[in-house]
Amino acid sequence: MISDDPQVYVQGVLKCDRRVLAKTITLIESSLSAHQDLARTIVDLLLPYTGKAIRLGITGVPGVGKSTFIESLGTMLVKKGHRVAVLAVDPSSKRSGGSVLADKTRMEKLAIEGNAFIRPSPSGGTLGGVARKTRETMIVCEAAGFDIMIVETVGVGQSETTVASMVDFFLLLMISGAGDELQGIKKGVFELADAVAVNKADGDNVEKAEMARKQYETALHFLAPSSPNWKPPVLTCSAIDMTGIDIIWESVLAHHKKLTLTGELQANRKKQAVDWMWSLVKEGLKERFYQNPDVNKLLPEILNEVESGRTASTLAADRLLFLLDNNPSV
Repeated sequence: MISDDPQVYVQGVLKCDRRVLAKTITLIESSLSAHQDLARTIVDLLLPYTGKAIRLGITGVPGVGKSTFIESLGTMLVKKGHRVAVLAVDPSSKRSGGSVLADKTRMEKLAIEGNAFIRPSPSGGTLGGVARKTRETMIVCEAAGFDIMIVETVGVGQSETTVASMVDFFLLLMISGAGDELQGIKKGVFELADAVAVNKADGDNVEKAEMARKQYETALHFLAPSSPNWKPPVLTCSAIDMTGIDIIWESVLAHHKKLTLTGELQANRKKQAVDWMWSLVKEGLKERFYQNPDVNKLLPEILNEVESGRTASTLAADRLLFLLDNNPSV
């Protein structure tokens, strides 16, 4: 049963009560307005208890082995005494049949660790909606004492930029055969990366992985780094053999230390918080626009006029927006 007292959730999360933690995230993911109002209150009350975790985003081309890598990294971190939360941004999971749940099933070793928490993203929905829920879930997990957040992009496209906007360190996982992969991934994703790691550097693939590493390193020379204080390294690793994972984590720690000393980390987080606010404002305005009864009443007529060429798109848009001026309470 879901309580309507926010303090029940706040106190339960702060004690890392798994049952309360799960219920709080269920509230965040709910589409009911009453649940959303309660979730906003809870998140706001938990905010002072956050900000100390390292936030790591991970993306990669299909077949790169993200799930295996995250499980290997997460297992290593738990053994080092950390508490790890793995979250996902997957706006396409409804169409793909719930790929994130499959990922969770593949992370069997990490899933049974007491100091690990794996949460699939909500099924379906827009990227903005899924990202909002992931951000809020991250706040709840940080308040519960998880000191490392791993946010995985499962969908492709804009999700990389979205995840990069909510983490401190963005890791791009690649595989050997660099020529083909460089063609298949956007330049913008490389520009977001704080490190590139060539996975599956094991067995007969070690030499190919090293060649790929050099090619990616050359490619990065032609791109502007995401930070003036950090040069993204290009590394190799094997998630299966657990080799190179510790070196990647050392890079994450070095990046965190350097950006903390220069003040860039805190500045980035402040910017992320403000950007998040504006994205929520835009999302809210769009939602209210479509909920406006006057807009819904007039919209079919205006669409017909635009489609038939009787009214210009600019004038039609102005008429629809002007309706909001006449009904400011909506």
